Amino acid sequence: MPSSIKILGLDADDTLWQNEEFFRLTQDRFADMLAVYMPPDPLHEHLLAAERRNLGRYGYGIKGFMLSMVETAIDVSQAQVPAHVIHDILSMGRDMLNHPIHLLPGVAESLPQLAETYHLVLITKGDLLHQEQKLAQSGLGDFFKDVQIVSEKHTATYSKIFGSDVQVAAMVGNSMKSDIIPALDAGAAAIHIPARYEWDMEKAVEPTSNPRLFKAFGFKNVKDLLLKM
Repeated sequence: MPSSIKILGLDADDTLWQNEEFFRLTQDRFADMLAVYMPPDPLHEHLLAAERRNLGRYGYGIKGFMLSMVETAIDVSQAQVPAHVIHDILSMGRDMLNHPIHLLPGVAESLPQLAETYHLVLITKGDLLHQEQKLAQSGLGDFFKDVQIVSEKHTATYSKIFGSDVQVAAMVGNSMKSDIIPALDAGAAAIHIPARYEWDMEKAVEPTSNPRLFKAFGFKNVKDLLLKM
């Protein structure tokens, strides 16, 4: 039986390509740089608190993360952090922005097949310029009929994007908080692909009782799951 799904929304970071792993590596380097002022675990909590405070100002992405690291370094050192450390933090942020795109397993093979059957929409949040750059570098842009780079993913976001076709739409992503729960609440189906790493601010309780929620073991599993909808 053919799938009832006609429109397929796809997250980008940690669904199509690696992302959180680079944040983790940079955070470990940041902890080493600030070790003289604070141990890693409480430093992580300070950094996470700064990210939460700054989210409304800077939005999602590397630039906000970089500024939050600078703020945290100044705070935990009581404004004693040397200028060269601030310079190194900014350099780490630039390295992250310039890091090449690494597609996740199954994406390069499966996305062209999905594009033959479904109307693909990229739905991602973060810095507009950087997300556009990553999509261009990925080589995947031609497979999408539409690209939506949003500041946040709420139920209203999916309702607006999918519109009257929400019942024949499905969202694929790694974040339960941003990709799955609001898409389900909007009336779409959803396929969750757990990522290796999960950002603390993206954690949420899985709505296990929702019959339109499906779990994939990897991106190449998406096509088979769609046929069950």
